[in-house]
Amino acid sequence: MDERVLDVVAVRDVGPGTVAIDFETPDAFDAQPGQFVKLTLPVEGEDVSRFYTISSPTVEGAFEITVGIDPDGELAPQLGALEAGDGVRIAGPFGSDYYEGESRAVVLAGGPGVGPAVGIAERALDDGNEAAVVYQDDAPVHEERLDALAEAGALVAVIGSEESLTEPVADAVEDGGQVFIYGFADFLDAATEALEAAGVNTDDAKVENFG
Repeated sequence: MDERVLDVVAVRDVGPGTVAIDFETPDAFDAQPGQFVKLTLPVEGEDVSRFYTISSPTVEGAFEITVGIDPDGELAPQLGALEAGDGVRIAGPFGSDYYEGESRAVVLAGGPGVGPAVGIAERALDDGNEAAVVYQDDAPVHEERLDALAEAGALVAVIGSEESLTEPVADAVEDGGQVFIYGFADFLDAATEALEAAGVNTDDAKVENFG
């Protein structure tokens, strides 16, 4: 989709310093959970753009992104202040490391990676497939959705930043599946080490580095 202005449908608190923003879905917007979009807003007279990964299981009617609100951030505070009916310039979707109907999705998420993690896991279960989520964060968000995933049969492990990924990752990959990794570089390194310790070939993992 070329850049166009999309209306905000809703802005919801989903955890400490974090909101989920729903946008109207335009015609011919065929995105999958795990892909991302580019948002652009004017900040002090200059256009500022950031990429955010879709965190809803589908884009039917509306799609969601999850935004951590850093008060010192260049764009996030403006996103957090949005209200229903506001327009935002959005382009996309982008990215090739997304859910494609795999029979079992294993999503390893660090910090903001929980957005695509819950979207992918929900979509997998909705499709009749299996899902596992290992999420590392000291201030977890989307806890209601994570609890619902666990109740629906997904394997869900939430751990703190000082806890080792080794055991929960080994449990998550025990039954195989397509591995997805979403997070910042340090988390990607730790997740890769945990996968290798579990005997998983990481060359086939779908990975998105948040920077």
